[in-house]
Amino acid sequence: MWVKLCCLLLYFLALFVLARVFEAVAWYESGFLATQLVDPVALSFRKLRTILECRGLGHSGLPEKKDVRELVEKSGDLMEGELYSALKEEEASESVSSTNFSGEMHFYELVEDTKDGIWLVQVIANNRSPLVGKVHWEKMVKKVSRFGIRTGTFNCSSDPRYCKRRGWLKSTLIMSVPQTSTSKGKVMLKEYSGRKIEVEHIFKWITAHAASRIKTIYNSEHLKEEWNRSDQYRVKIYLFANLDQPPAFFSALSVKFTGRVEFIFVNVENWDNKSYMAEIGIYKTPSYILRTPEGIYRYGNNTGEFISLRAMDSFLRSLQPEVNDLFVLSLVLVNLMAWMDLFITQGATIKRFVVLISTLGTYNSLLIISWLPVLGFLQLPYLDSFYEYSLKLFRYSNTTTLASWVRADWMFYSSHPALFLSTYLGHGLLIDYFEKKRRRNNNADEVNANNLEWLSSLWDWYTSYLFHPIASFQHFPFDSDWDEDPDLFLERLAFPDLWLHPLIPTDYIKNLPMWRFQCLGAHSDEEMLETFTDSESDSDSENKEIFSSDREVSEDDELSTCHGCSEGEHRCGVEACSCASHYCHHEPCERKARSYSSYSSPGDLEPDWSAWPSDMLHCTECVVCLENFAKGCLLMGLPCGHVFHQNCIVMWLAGGRHCCPVCRWASYKKKQPYTHPQPLSSEPPS
Repeated sequence: MWVKLCCLLLYFLALFVLARVFEAVAWYESGFLATQLVDPVALSFRKLRTILECRGLGHSGLPEKKDVRELVEKSGDLMEGELYSALKEEEASESVSSTNFSGEMHFYELVEDTKDGIWLVQVIANNRSPLVGKVHWEKMVKKVSRFGIRTGTFNCSSDPRYCKRRGWLKSTLIMSVPQTSTSKGKVMLKEYSGRKIEVEHIFKWITAHAASRIKTIYNSEHLKEEWNRSDQYRVKIYLFANLDQPPAFFSALSVKFTGRVEFIFVNVENWDNKSYMAEIGIYKTPSYILRTPEGIYRYGNNTGEFISLRAMDSFLRSLQPEVNDLFVLSLVLVNLMAWMDLFITQGATIKRFVVLISTLGTYNSLLIISWLPVLGFLQLPYLDSFYEYSLKLFRYSNTTTLASWVRADWMFYSSHPALFLSTYLGHGLLIDYFEKKRRRNNNADEVNANNLEWLSSLWDWYTSYLFHPIASFQHFPFDSDWDEDPDLFLERLAFPDLWLHPLIPTDYIKNLPMWRFQCLGAHSDEEMLETFTDSESDSDSENKEIFSSDREVSEDDELSTCHGCSEGEHRCGVEACSCASHYCHHEPCERKARSYSSYSSPGDLEPDWSAWPSDMLHCTECVVCLENFAKGCLLMGLPCGHVFHQNCIVMWLAGGRHCCPVCRWASYKKKQPYTHPQPLSSEPPS
């Protein structure tokens, strides 16, 4: 997680540097910066009209360029960046969607229940033509959508009873505006009553109703009273201008920030005495002044602070954010960080996307879960001071020059999504290159694995957890009521070679019992060799006597007897490791046992069984290497009870064969402890 976070911070740093490079290139080619002021006199009539369209000022009654230029100057200073954005927005011929309401509930949910936005709805009466034609309506939709005003069409034929109850008997235009200045207040619906069905006249009607919500000051005494008054609003923004009404973007923002920021329009058109304005620091008009408990901030002096809806919206959101704004910001950052896993993960392509989907699900789930207690924490009434201090910190940090650069970069990259995505992809490919170069020396197989190999390993991993328990959770010894695992019966019935070998951790091996093979007595190697030779000669003579005395035994019986000895793995082998054990009762086995007894000199080289764990089977040979246990050698036992050389069985298990070489019981599963039978009498049979 920390690696992805560092990669994301490095990406943001690269975006910041890239934006400064673009500014330098633009300055080198054109000789101006985005914050440089533009003289409206040098602009054409089309560009001046475009600026007024973006600011939301009507110009239908101004046929001359001089009047249009004066209106631009009265609304605020013009920067190169704002002019560039306005021209690009005009060139972009993107179609804006309009909502078609299906009935009363749909209309109520979107229009009447929306408390922080303006709606313009065209109502088409039953069996009537619309008030605004299709061409003019499309122009109207495109014009008002610049200021965040949503549009829709309600056809009374879909719900005639609701239209009759509302009194919509003829086609008309309906505008919804929040009625009060409090957040989540009531919404009032206003009907257009004008005679001229033109785009400019309808737009003037909309801006006039939106501006009526803004507090307007017409004299210095009223300004002094309002400036010194303290109320529930901590943040206020003043517009000092010589205009009849505030621009449409200013009115639209007052609706959007209802309950958070108070918008005040100071009309200085007929003021003779402006001394109080000089006292509070206002020396020129137009001016956008932000007043906070921390002081006065002049909007428009830093980078990216244009006189437009989008620029001022991002500025006010950074100063007075809602909880929803912080949640959306955290959601974007978390998903950008999660997508870094696509480039950090090495190996097959399918593996990358599987890891990416897993990371996206995990990070988003953790984000939502972590936000739930935060929302509950903010609802507590005695945390108002904490909330105020948090907003104070936001205001201090977001009125700096660095914050203005960040906001300008955010507006630039959000208006050019292709550039943002291409830089993110390039940054990810660089991370992938360096990560692949770093891991190639450590694990070349992981880097060069293809999709088929990775899917095969994923299936192995899945089947190992599906058909086998997790070995790391079963530390040996482990007592459980489920020791007799029913999966063993299924494994016996199936063909072992047809199953994929599971990827089982080998950490259980260190928990298997180990001890050294000890004898009760000791002799020299020469004595052992002589004893072994004598025992072999005695065994041969005894075999001859037994063979001559038992001639009447048929060949079938001999084969049956030998077969019973060879199958000691299932009958005799359950109690002993091999036919050489002292506890096998078949006659050939008894001869081998007596041979071993003669070899080991029972009085001297009898194995010290007391040193063995109680649940281990007694045997003297390792079936892996087929050699007898030597004195002092290190032994290891499996849960089934069979014993082997420690080196032999570790190599067997580490090679992926996680089962006993004798009985095929899983080496990581506990088995019921074995109870030794009573040993036979040492007296020879009569």
